[in-house]
Amino acid sequence: MTKRPMEILDQALNRQPVIVSLKGRREIRGILQGYDVHMNLVLDKAEEEAGGEVRKLGTLIVRGDNVIYISPIVG
Repeated sequence: MTKRPMEILDQALNRQPVIVSLKGRREIRGILQGYDVHMNLVLDKAEEEAGGEVRKLGTLIVRGDNVIYISPIVG
């Protein structure tokens, strides 16, 4: 049975890291702490890899209109 997108996010909530692709070709990884219907996200232990360097961002709030996609990291 195919899972609905919100069910997949619910399963990742507070458990496993997610990767979030944002406008401007940015990608953020972190632990999903919460979200709403507008795809506003709260990420803990967030980090961004840019130019081979990892920047630790800590707790981060991402506005939903910047989100292109969000996916749990499997593995």
